[in-house]
Amino acid sequence: MYLILEKKILSATVVEFKVKAPEVAAKARPGHFIIVRHGERGERIPLTIADWDSNNGTLDIVIQIVGYSTRAICDLNPGDSISDLVGPLGQPAVIDPVKSVICVAGGIGAAPVFPQARAYHQLGAKVTSILGARSADLLTWQDRLASVSDNLIICTDDGSAGEHGMVTSPLLRMLQSDAEKPERVVAIGPVPMMRAVAEATRPYGIKTYVSLNPIMIDGTGMCGGCRVSVGGQTLFCCVDGPDFDGHLVDFDSLINRQRAYRTLEKEALEHHCRCTKEAGEC
Repeated sequence: MYLILEKKILSATVVEFKVKAPEVAAKARPGHFIIVRHGERGERIPLTIADWDSNNGTLDIVIQIVGYSTRAICDLNPGDSISDLVGPLGQPAVIDPVKSVICVAGGIGAAPVFPQARAYHQLGAKVTSILGARSADLLTWQDRLASVSDNLIICTDDGSAGEHGMVTSPLLRMLQSDAEKPERVVAIGPVPMMRAVAEATRPYGIKTYVSLNPIMIDGTGMCGGCRVSVGGQTLFCCVDGPDFDGHLVDFDSLINRQRAYRTLEKEALEHHCRCTKEAGEC
């Protein structure tokens, strides 16, 4: 059992937890992820480690409510415990000593991109972070990203905060400027956003890493559920990733695989809502 020490409501559908997990915190690196499960019938949910404190043995994780299992975890409070937590899993992110890097985050991608931005910052790179969301109320971790960035650019689809538009607008502006062109780009967020970032950097030949989030079950490469096509090869996100060269990823196949269980996920959430209403719990 993994004790929840703190809980923060970041938005209507996003929750941040601080969890006691000393063995995982001792070995966590940027890019690593964990798999959590709550209850014997709970679904296994992969989550990138947003932050960790090896001295205090804690992990920071950010969860977005998208279905029954994520809602059940987000309903927990400090003093409660998560049944199962395993990690760190996957390959750590490639953090090379470059002069400049742009870290692009969409939605809750701000949390998993933070450790990489911090690592580049600690190596002395000039870090520009671009954080996007549909609206101001959905922005997360602005302060944390700002603390490790030389420049933080905010974008919202509706213009309610920062620049009005997509994250690719300031990215393209910088790519076209000799003074601001980066040596490396990291993008974490919704698949369409990561795809757009990779296509924006492709003509400039700038190495671009994306963090993939396919359907995942065991997290150890045994089930094959998280297979992705990268450079014409079939790889497993859980053991070969989750970070890959964005210019080599087959985003079409990734999107199709993510849609595979959408109907079942909707039915499970609706069933949970019916049951809780009948029990008088909501």
